[in-house]
Amino acid sequence: MTEGQAFDIASLHAAYAAGWSVAEMIETAFARISAADDPGIFIHLARKDELLAEAAALGAFDPVAKPLWGVPFAVKDNIDVAGMPTTAGCPDFAFRPQVDATVVRILREAGALVIGKSNLDQFATGLVGVRTPYPVPRNAIDPRLVPGGSSSGSAVATARGIVSFALGTDTAGSGRIPAGLNNIVGLKPSVGALSTTGVLPACRTLDCVSIFALTVDDAWKVFALAASQDSSDVYSRAMAATGYGVSPPVLTVGVPAKVDRRFFDAEMEAAYETAVQMLATLGHRIVEVPFDDFYDVANLLYEGAWVAERYAAIKPFFDLREASLHPVTRKIYGGAKTLSAADAFNGFYALQALKKKLAPLIASVDLFCVPTAPAHYSLTDLEAEPIRENSRLGTYTNFVNLLDMCGIAVPAGKRGDGLPSSVTLLAAAGRDGLPASLARDMQQAAGISLGATGWPLPAPTIAPVPLREETIEIVVVGAHLSGMPLNGQLQTLGARFDRSVRTRKSYRLYALAGQNPPKPGLIRVEDAQGAEIDTEVWQLTPEAFGRFVAAIPSPLGVGTIALADGSSAKGFLVEAAALKDASDITGYGGWRSYVRSLAAA
Repeated sequence: MTEGQAFDIASLHAAYAAGWSVAEMIETAFARISAADDPGIFIHLARKDELLAEAAALGAFDPVAKPLWGVPFAVKDNIDVAGMPTTAGCPDFAFRPQVDATVVRILREAGALVIGKSNLDQFATGLVGVRTPYPVPRNAIDPRLVPGGSSSGSAVATARGIVSFALGTDTAGSGRIPAGLNNIVGLKPSVGALSTTGVLPACRTLDCVSIFALTVDDAWKVFALAASQDSSDVYSRAMAATGYGVSPPVLTVGVPAKVDRRFFDAEMEAAYETAVQMLATLGHRIVEVPFDDFYDVANLLYEGAWVAERYAAIKPFFDLREASLHPVTRKIYGGAKTLSAADAFNGFYALQALKKKLAPLIASVDLFCVPTAPAHYSLTDLEAEPIRENSRLGTYTNFVNLLDMCGIAVPAGKRGDGLPSSVTLLAAAGRDGLPASLARDMQQAAGISLGATGWPLPAPTIAPVPLREETIEIVVVGAHLSGMPLNGQLQTLGARFDRSVRTRKSYRLYALAGQNPPKPGLIRVEDAQGAEIDTEVWQLTPEAFGRFVAAIPSPLGVGTIALADGSSAKGFLVEAAALKDASDITGYGGWRSYVRSLAAA
């Protein structure tokens, strides 16, 4: 149990505004390190006098100019911090960089203070958190359990309230598994959203800098500040941090079909089912989907191409100093020496075939909800089966980066035995705001305390992030509604849900004949002959609006729709000639109600 001032960003900034000092924060952070009695969390700590000097250079408390003013964070020790050694969990590999990694520089410029470099599975290879020559970090919830890796120290430091947030990396689940096992949030961005310049690669084509935090709001705040295209990183992509805080009222959430679910822990299985029911209670539509192809993608990660990519990242060092590596790490990397270029290309071909096969399934839902991990493993379990248990932890994580998805692990309550339950929400690349928004709803609904601190979950603090461009409203009435088959077309264009609203009493709604998928037609009539019809209003950038409208097929067109709230916006209308053989469904009040009636029938 952590005592004293809460370190979630909102609470910490409220304390600063009330007169608490950075010096007190630093003393508190170091006191918590001592109280944890866990020498495995950090590999290197900052000096207090250097932190005080850095804090003094920030000037007076100003959370507007410096959104992370005085906020302590930890950095996984495969990410460079100027003046601190980077070891990647291998002392013989250590070097002392002269400049910060890009993401560290951005966060320090925003006022954040690096408390230290955190421990990891050596060279970020592992999901257990114990493959290190340093002391193993202790799981913050139960020291008998593995802490999760590879970002073990970052997760434990956050869960214990030593820091407000921490940076990790994620190639196979390293930013999600430790979060789930330590009752905190783990945000895994879209590949390329955060620069990896100054990050020692594991698999450079897949690597992400991940964010551990006590709350979803804090994780998103850090992500929104750090997301920036970096010309020095050839895999960097421009991905605006938008769409957080506002999501459609009804989402279609894909979950693994029950026959395809893989668990190695009955309590974890029961907790996952409870989390899925939570989503249904929040009003979302749950759809079971086949999952064998996702598992086939996951199996590729430690075969051929991507094992060779890990070896390539440290080849000169490995070839000269192989004995310096942890035995398990050495075995994995050494296996790459027997691989050929043909093996690598065969891996790429297999992945591409699975991507093409899975694309329609991924597009059929708004997002996915999967278990973060299929079990909690004890250190004793791991001693008996070190390779198998590590592999099992990646059941629901290994496929994510290969399929170019973003995700966020979020606490979902407690299992029947009191251990933490966690799920991961996944979406296509570039849609980071959607799973994060739903994750915030789930964390609020779960209502449990933060990490291992005992601090209560604060109320949400972040207002919706507006789009950075002028937007145009579009009214949708049918298959483009949230949870409907064509809603993904809007999401792909970066549309943001704005509001649910009914039309004025000037419209009638028809189910058109011969449409696949089924579509309605909205037509304007005299007020006395019409009714109010349910719609949703979405926002699109002008460029996206043009692309969306250009793709509308006949007999639909775009006109101005008058809404019951007194506003009007462009939206779908149907040509009168298309009403031949159509069914008048105005009495249902909207397309969603009509579709539900068909399902019930």
